[in-house]
Amino acid sequence: MAFEVQIPPLGESVTEGTISRWAKKDGDPVRADEVLLELETDKAGMEIAAERAGVLRILKPEGATVNVGDIVARIEDGGASAAAGSANPSAAAKPAPEAKPAPAEAPKPQPAAARPPEPAQPLGSRAVGPLSPAVRRLVTEHQLDPAAITASGRGGRLTKEDVVAHIEHGESAPASAAPAARAPAPSAPKGKPGEGEERVPMTRIRKRIAERLVQAQHTAAILTTFNEIDMSAVMTIRAAHKERFQKLHGVPLGFMSFFARACVLALQEFQDVNAEIRGDDVVYKHFVHLGIAVGTERGLVVPVIRHAEGMSFADLEREIGRLAGLARDGKLSPDDLAGGTFTISNGGVYGSLMSTPILNPPQSGILGMHKIEKRPVAINDQVVIRPMMYVALSYDHRLVDGEQAVSFLVRVKERLEDPARLLLDV
Repeated sequence: MAFEVQIPPLGESVTEGTISRWAKKDGDPVRADEVLLELETDKAGMEIAAERAGVLRILKPEGATVNVGDIVARIEDGGASAAAGSANPSAAAKPAPEAKPAPAEAPKPQPAAARPPEPAQPLGSRAVGPLSPAVRRLVTEHQLDPAAITASGRGGRLTKEDVVAHIEHGESAPASAAPAARAPAPSAPKGKPGEGEERVPMTRIRKRIAERLVQAQHTAAILTTFNEIDMSAVMTIRAAHKERFQKLHGVPLGFMSFFARACVLALQEFQDVNAEIRGDDVVYKHFVHLGIAVGTERGLVVPVIRHAEGMSFADLEREIGRLAGLARDGKLSPDDLAGGTFTISNGGVYGSLMSTPILNPPQSGILGMHKIEKRPVAINDQVVIRPMMYVALSYDHRLVDGEQAVSFLVRVKERLEDPARLLLDV
């Protein structure tokens, strides 16, 4: 009896998606839990796996728009046995040879080549065990040495989250490593210089980004206030404790956890920045669901760290790394993107010196981080060189007054320039 592959519930306010890729072809044998297709919604990409083994019969092609509950394929009986039988067809085709008396002399040892070779590990292998396919792909793409990455998995295994955190916090590949291969860019149309164009449909995520940006501009009174932060103290603390931090907690110590903690404390003091307008009411949140903007090949996504107000630095770093890894792999669920109350966006990773971030509706505030750059500043009437960062707070002026916005940003600045306040909650 055939098993029907249906589109599962996709999360809050999401009812349809587009089949972006079939991982298997029509008629292919599939195993239980094997990925069948990739589905792109207006919030995230997701994978749909087989719930049983068999032969795949595709009913909806790539590019088709499908709704929750639609049947997109069937899995017919026979795939598991066919796959098992095809593993060694010569053994099934030939009858077993008749038994012969053992020779008088001892049999010669078989050559080592008779054993099937172990799968090759890229860039060397860890003594603690083999690398999973996901880890193997990441270390190959980024030309990393697995032995140089702190492992947090059971029995000392290297997990995908370990590699993602290693990449996220700017740990570079060895100097001799070649850059990871990238897909070639589309070739320019032939013709005179400056002529020709290419037209491609917008992805669902890009459409959704465009809609939300226009919605924010049309529905909120967006204003931006700026300040600058002397990052000397944060950089000193990070340099002094990052090795010990990683050894104890299994995750690197980055800058984002400092900003996240500073924003959480400031949001508890200035609750309007963490609130939203809902109809004719103002809804105040007694929790902080912190959105962290992540750039991916599909576009910008904002996964949400839930209840950031109760997290330690290590908890924040671990969750940031986990969500960023899911975002890059296109495996965020719609629930990972829902319910944020405030957002942090770091344009500094792309070299931005200053920008005006746009609100993520229905939120009332977003903090923009930027590039750290050494600049001359006056301290105690002396001109000194310090690592400085411009920060920007965009806010909904319908709800947040200018005084509150400026004071919020000043509190963030004060706590980052004196990080002991982050630990003392003062």
